[in-house]
Amino acid sequence: MRRTKAEQRKRIHLRIRKSIKGTAERPRLSVFRSNKEIYGQIIDDLKGVTLAAASSLDSEFVREGSKVSQAKAVGQLLAKRAKAQNIETCLFDRGGYLYHGRVKALADGAREGGLSF
Repeated sequence: MRRTKAEQRKRIHLRIRKSIKGTAERPRLSVFRSNKEIYGQIIDDLKGVTLAAASSLDSEFVREGSKVSQAKAVGQLLAKRAKAQNIETCLFDRGGYLYHGRVKALADGAREGGLSF
């Protein structure tokens, strides 16, 4: 029986999560991508808390341009919020998505904003 795309992405995400654990010193930058929006959050897995988050639905986010350019802006906003929390480095969790398009644009925006991973 063939798996759906969503089921396949979940399996890939679980396989990635086996090796990536966010700590207080080096939290995990998790990406979720829907058809219309993109979300990013920086998570400390040891405590189970979200340290910083940004999405294309935020009130201070300006919605203009393509979805790829919006993803880059979300990455920059997330990096700005992380800097306010004194977070410099993190681990990148692509969430089972290919590192391509909007996921790559969010990562590039976060790097431009000053995060390193």
